[in-house]
Amino acid sequence: MAWSSTLKIVLIAVAAGTLGVLAGQLVGGGGWLMRTELGQRVLQDQMAREAPKPPADLAVASRGAAMPPLQLPGLDGKPMQLPQAFAGRPILINLWASWCGPCIKEMPELNRYAQSQGATGTQVVGIALDNAEDVAAFLQRVPVGYPILLDQPGPRDAGIQLGNPKGVLPYTVLIGADGKLLKQRIGPFEAGELDGWVD
Repeated sequence: MAWSSTLKIVLIAVAAGTLGVLAGQLVGGGGWLMRTELGQRVLQDQMAREAPKPPADLAVASRGAAMPPLQLPGLDGKPMQLPQAFAGRPILINLWASWCGPCIKEMPELNRYAQSQGATGTQVVGIALDNAEDVAAFLQRVPVGYPILLDQPGPRDAGIQLGNPKGVLPYTVLIGADGKLLKQRIGPFEAGELDGWVD
């Protein structure tokens, strides 16, 4: 009888350990589940439950609803209004910072995608939650061909307004041509992954 109980305990421990490793591969560390729409929704729901509530008077985007209007300066100091500046076109908005390794890693993919869209396709816009000097210096080393806007990280920043309550970077949203938030993505895109995500 003691041998049977010990065997059951060992088998349960092995099964639990195997499930833990499998869950880590599926979800953690950029696992394939996190690269799916279902995985992203689960992650975003969990983060929204754990994050502090945004200020009560702050408009926050949600899937299927119009994004709140944003007005942010570019590196030249001129303000740009989103989504109005690209009315009638889908907009892919990527939040990043010059100190964020995964953000930097995905920028060539964002730039490749932006260049493939032409004058009427999806417009890529970067919003750097960073200071202008660091962003300008970074873009001298790693130039991109899409607009870069600036914002300061905090409880009212563009990321929070676009549905990223924990401020995780990189964070990307897809806004439809009608101005509604269609998709959200926490984490970087791998090479060639953006085309399928937008479609």
